Amino acid sequence: MPNIKSAMKRVKVSRAKNLQNRMKKSELKTAIRRYREALAAKSDNAEVLLKIAIKKLDQAAAKKLIHKNAASRKKSQLMKAMKASV
Repeated sequence: MPNIKSAMKRVKVSRAKNLQNRMKKSELKTAIRRYREALAAKSDNAEVLLKIAIKKLDQAAAKKLIHKNAASRKKSQLMKAMKASV
């Protein structure tokens, strides 16, 4: 445990940021999972869920939660899955 006041604050802030990042990553994974489930079930709202998943990927890349190339790759995979199911 740090003794210096600024170091204590950094621990507190990094803990809070870590929780926020985990929450955002979890939202992203949930959006992708919901889209894949809708695609598997041949649901009508798969296109809407695809837009949501792509938006979450773009937001995560903008906040540097995931690398921009990883976001691009995932978006490409999701689009490819959509075209394969049609």
